[in-house]
Amino acid sequence: DTAGLGADPKTLERYREAEVIHGRWAMLGVVGCLAPEDMARYWGAPIAQPVWFKAGAQIFTDAGIDYYGNPGLIHAQSILAILACQVILMGAVEAYRVGSSPFGGNFSDSLYPGVVFDPLGLSDDPETFAELKVKEIKNGRLA
Repeated sequence: DTAGLGADPKTLERYREAEVIHGRWAMLGVVGCLAPEDMARYWGAPIAQPVWFKAGAQIFTDAGIDYYGNPGLIHAQSILAILACQVILMGAVEAYRVGSSPFGGNFSDSLYPGVVFDPLGLSDDPETFAELKVKEIKNGRLA
């Protein structure tokens, strides 16, 4: 650590948490980029612009964005409405992550809460769980 970023243990823990959270969002972003293209190519989904770097520009057209080609599902025409929904939803998710949960009180570890978030019991074996944590960091860095 030539920059000395890990000198303070509290700061290092905060950086670790930020890296995991940002890695998870990056992995979801990769899925969000690839899924529309694959759906349009292989399953014939009626997506007007499946290419990820062109899809957002549809909000500025007169027709707006129809998710899955269905105006009855979600029809978005206002970038401000999308921004407001994004801020409210992301704020709720972050408040939920750092605050308490309706599923069982406060979590001892906000990164790996377990309880209802581990229905497959992947964290039961400590060695396997440690390996999965490393894989998550590596895939988040790759994304």
